[in-house]
Amino acid sequence: MEKATVLVVDDTPENIDILVGILGDEYKVKVAIDGPKALAIAGKSAPDIILLDVMMPGMNGYEVCKRLKQEPLTAHIPVIFVTALTDVADETQGFELGAVDYITKPVSAPVVKARVKTHLSLYDQKRLLEQEVKARTRELEVTRLEIIRRLGRAAEYKDNETGMHVIRMSHYARLLARQAGMSEHFCELIYNASPMHDIGKIGTPDAILKKPAKLDDEEWREMQRHAEIGAEIIGEHPDPMLEMARRIALTHHEKWDGSGYPKGLSGEEIPIEGRIVAIADVFDALTSIRPYKQAWSVEDTLALIDREAGKHFDPELVSHFKAIVDEAVKIRDSHQDKE
Repeated sequence: MEKATVLVVDDTPENIDILVGILGDEYKVKVAIDGPKALAIAGKSAPDIILLDVMMPGMNGYEVCKRLKQEPLTAHIPVIFVTALTDVADETQGFELGAVDYITKPVSAPVVKARVKTHLSLYDQKRLLEQEVKARTRELEVTRLEIIRRLGRAAEYKDNETGMHVIRMSHYARLLARQAGMSEHFCELIYNASPMHDIGKIGTPDAILKKPAKLDDEEWREMQRHAEIGAEIIGEHPDPMLEMARRIALTHHEKWDGSGYPKGLSGEEIPIEGRIVAIADVFDALTSIRPYKQAWSVEDTLALIDREAGKHFDPELVSHFKAIVDEAVKIRDSHQDKE
C-alpha cells in the first residue's frame, strides 16, 4: 500500500528534523522552510496532510492556511498547526481558518503519530464517502436521462416512428449548438433535453396521429396542441435540463417568420434551443423512411432547409447546419432504424 504524504512546514531546520524523524518510517515526508514554498509544493502535488508552523517570518502559518483553503486543489487537505502558541485565541483563529487540530511544541512523538494517524483516517473516510456519493449521483443522473430518452421514444412510437428519431435528432441538435458557438454545458443540455420535444403526442388521439389522409382544419388544430401538451407534461421545474425540455416542446414548431405554432413567435422571440431543434427535427424526419413516404436525399433535404432560411428556420442556424451536415450524415448512418 502506498504511503500517505505528509508536508511539514517550519522555518527552523531542527523542528523539521524532529518531525521527519517521528514520521519518516510510516509516511512519505516532504518539507518546506517557508509559506511560499509550502504553497508551491502543495499546489503542484497535493499532500494528504500538512503539519504547519504558525510563527514564520514573512508569511505566517495562518496566512498559509488561509491561502490553502482558498484553492480548490488544496482546500480539502487537513492542516494541523504545530506551534508554541497555546492561547485560546490563537487556537480559535486557526480553527476558524480551517485547521483540524493543534500540536504544541515541544512535540511528543506519540502525540504527533496519533494525531496524524487519526486525521488521515478521517480524511480517507471523507474521500471514500465523497467518491461513493459522486458514483451514486452519476448513477441517478444516467437513470434520469435514460428515462427521459425512453419517454421521448414512447411518443415517437405512438406516431409511427421507430424511436431512433429522438436519438438521431438529439445528436444533430448538439452538433448544431456547438457549431453555433454555444457553451459545452448548453450543448449537453440540449442533447439530453431534445428527446422530449414531441412528448405531447402522447395526448393526441391516435385517429389523428395515424390518419393516412390529410387532416382537416379541426384535426390540424388538435394536432398542433401537442406542443402545449408536451410543455404541460414536463411542467415547470428548477432543473435546467427539464426547463429546457419544456421550452423545446413548446417552441420547436414556431417559425422564424411568425407563421408557426402554438404562439406565433417570430425571430429571436423563439428560444435558441427551439430554433435548433426545429432544424434537427425536420432534417431527420425528411431523411428517414416512414410508412407513408420514402426517405429524401440529403441534397434535397438540405435544399429545402436552405429555401426555408428566413421563413421556417433561423437563417444563421441554417448556415451553421450546412457546415456540419457531413457529420450529421455520419450520425444518421450509425443510428439506423431497425427493419
